[in-house]
Amino acid sequence: MRKERKNPHYVNNKDFHAALVVYKENVEIAKIKGLSPPRITNYLGDCFLKIATHLSYRPNFVNYMFREDMISDGVENCVHYINNFNTDRTNPFAYFTQIVYYAFLRRIQKEKKQMEIKEKIIERSGYDEVFSVDGDHHNSSDYNTIKDNIQMKLYQ
Repeated sequence: MRKERKNPHYVNNKDFHAALVVYKENVEIAKIKGLSPPRITNYLGDCFLKIATHLSYRPNFVNYMFREDMISDGVENCVHYINNFNTDRTNPFAYFTQIVYYAFLRRIQKEKKQMEIKEKIIERSGYDEVFSVDGDHHNSSDYNTIKDNIQMKLYQ
């Protein structure tokens, strides 16, 4: 006999949609009254975090060192684009999963660019300067000297 899971989905789409409808109504009320928009509820924030965290477990995202940054970017983008969600749609889970997915891709691109920049700096400055040990007497340059040398080489 197979045991049924109590809650097979980590985000209940109906509850998520209902919470978004209430939030959007509160935003409209605040707009009419001339107030600043309300904060998102803990439930909505929890849903965004669950979506981002579970998406980060997919095989194409799981092995990145900066996975926590990806999750943070995904949640931040969900909060940023919450007002663009059309409440007539019935699948907010899919909408916000796409937002998180593209936030992950943007973070990966940023990190790849940073790695390329680091590699170019190391390549241009010379490996022996970057990887020298503090106790090396033949190359006892301090941090500022190395930094000045790198900047000179970059702008030559």
